[in-house]
Amino acid sequence: MNTILIKDGLLVESDRSWRADLLIEGEKIARIASHIKLDEVPPDTTVVPADGLCVMPGLIDAHTHYHLISRGTVTADSFAEGSKLAAFGGITTVIDFADHDKTRPLVQSAQDRIAAMSAGMAIDFALHQGVYGIPKALVSELKELKEHGVTTIKIFTTYKNVGYLIEKEGLRELFSACKKLSLMVSVHCEDDELIEQTNQQHTGTYTPADHPLLRPSEAEYRAIMDIGKLAKEFDMPFYIVHLSSARGLDAVRELRSQGVSLIVETTPHYLLLDSSFLERDDGPLYIMTPPLRSVEDKLTLQDALVAKEIQVVATDHCSFTKAQKLASDDCRLTFPGIPGTEELLPLIHTFAVASSRMSLSHMVRLLSTAPAKAFGLYPQKGSLRVGSDADIVIFDPEHLWTLSAETLHSEAGYTPYEGFGVAGKAIMTYARGRLIMGDDVYLGTPGEGQFLRAGVPQVYRGFR
Repeated sequence: MNTILIKDGLLVESDRSWRADLLIEGEKIARIASHIKLDEVPPDTTVVPADGLCVMPGLIDAHTHYHLISRGTVTADSFAEGSKLAAFGGITTVIDFADHDKTRPLVQSAQDRIAAMSAGMAIDFALHQGVYGIPKALVSELKELKEHGVTTIKIFTTYKNVGYLIEKEGLRELFSACKKLSLMVSVHCEDDELIEQTNQQHTGTYTPADHPLLRPSEAEYRAIMDIGKLAKEFDMPFYIVHLSSARGLDAVRELRSQGVSLIVETTPHYLLLDSSFLERDDGPLYIMTPPLRSVEDKLTLQDALVAKEIQVVATDHCSFTKAQKLASDDCRLTFPGIPGTEELLPLIHTFAVASSRMSLSHMVRLLSTAPAKAFGLYPQKGSLRVGSDADIVIFDPEHLWTLSAETLHSEAGYTPYEGFGVAGKAIMTYARGRLIMGDDVYLGTPGEGQFLRAGVPQVYRGFR
C-alpha cells in the first residue's frame, strides 16, 4: 500500500484553511495533524513538501461532454484526453452525460455510457442521465437508474426540433416521479417557444454575432420561471446548468423569494467572456448555447458569484477542433461548444481569489465541495476529511502563466481564453492516492478511473 505524506501545506476546505500535514494511505486520507513526524510513518513513505502551496480537495467539473457524438461528428476530447486535461487542471472527478435512447430503458443508456467511460477515463466520474421523453414505466425506470447510482436527470426546455423537449404534462409526471425518488432534476433553461418565434421573425443575417439575438436572455428567464413554478408545486429542488444572463438571475431571485430551492451553476465563459468575441473573425470558436451575453450580463454574474448567489462553477466542456468550429460562419450550423475543463481553476482563482474578491475556501466550495454535495458524492469527494478519497490537488497560487493552445492540452487545438494571463497553477494532482500529474508530466492511465455511484443529492437533506 502506498503511503504519501504531504508536509507543511496550507490545507483548504470549503469552510476553513489551516497549516497541517496530510497522510495518504492507499486510496484514502488517513490522518491530518499539525505535524506528523517521519518516525510515525512507514520508512518507504513518499514525502511531498508543500510549504508555500495550497493543498485542496480534488476539483469536480460537474458539467462535461467528453466524446460527445453530435450532428454526425464527435467532439475533440475523448475520455482519455479529457482525463489528461482535467488532471492538469487539478480536477479529479467529472460528471458527464448519457443521452437518452428512447428505444430502450433509461438504465441501458446509462450502462452503455458508463462502460465506455470506464474503458477510457483515468479519473473518477459520475453521470447525469438525459431524459428526452416520458417512458411508459417512468417510475420503475427511474428507480432502476437510481439503484445503478445515477441520481440526476438532465432535461432541456428547448431543442424541440431534435426531440429533446418534453411537453408540460410530461414534465409534471417527471417531476412527480423524481420527487418520489429524491432524484435531482438538472435543467438547460431556454424557452423553446420564444426562441422559435424570435427565429421566425428574424430578417437579418446569421453570423456568430447574431447568435445572442436568436437565443435571447428573455428565453432563459421564462424557462427558469416555468421550471421554478413546477418545482414549487411539487416542493422539490432543481439545478440550473450554465446560467448565462442577468435576466436569468432575475428569475433565480424571484423564485428564491418565493421559497423555491434551487442550485445555480455558471461557467467561466459566461463570467469572463462576452458577445464581443462573436464579432471577431474567429467568432465561430466562441459559439455555445446559451450564447455569450453582454458585458453587463458578465459583470452581473460576477457579482452574483462573489455574493454566493451562484453555488457551482463548472465548464460545460464540449470541445470541437478549430477546423470543425470554423467550417461554417452560420451560427445555426456551427458546432456549439468550447473547451474549458483545464482552464477552470486558474481562471476562477485569478478572477476571484487573486483579486481578493473571495477566499480560497469559497473557491473550493464552488469547484469541489458544492458539486459533491449537490450530486450525492460527498464526503467521498469534495473533502479533506479523514476517510475521504485521497483526491488532492497541490496548487501554487503565485505561479504566473498565460493560457494558450501551447500551454494547454485539449485536442481542440485552441482555447477561448487565448492570451489570458493567470495566477495559480495545479502542481500535483492525486486521484485516489495515485499521482496522475506532477511537474507538468501526465501519469494517468486510461481505465483507472472508476464510476461513482451517487447517493441522494444533499439538497434533499439540507444543502449548505
